[in-house]
Amino acid sequence: MTFAWYAHLQNLADRPWYVAAIVSWGIALFEYLLQVPGNRIGYTMLSLAQLKIMQEAITLTVFVQFAVYYMRQPLKLDYLWAALCIVGAVYFVFRAPAAP
Repeated sequence: MTFAWYAHLQNLADRPWYVAAIVSWGIALFEYLLQVPGNRIGYTMLSLAQLKIMQEAITLTVFVQFAVYYMRQPLKLDYLWAALCIVGAVYFVFRAPAAP
């Protein structure tokens, strides 16, 4: 989703917003076609909260790499602090077994 949401800022900046929206929707549709079955399978073993926190951790891991390498944004120490907060969230949501 990171690419669908933010790549147009660099690649389609000279195009009308609706072109960027259509391209982004096309990319997002493909990602949703993978995410929906993944969530259905994951929900058989993980709680809803665990699925959400895992999704956020993965999204932020991908986003930092995307921001630094693709969008050429400077790497900041704040990314480390944010990552530590996410690690804490992962710890707390996964420390107890998932509720049925």
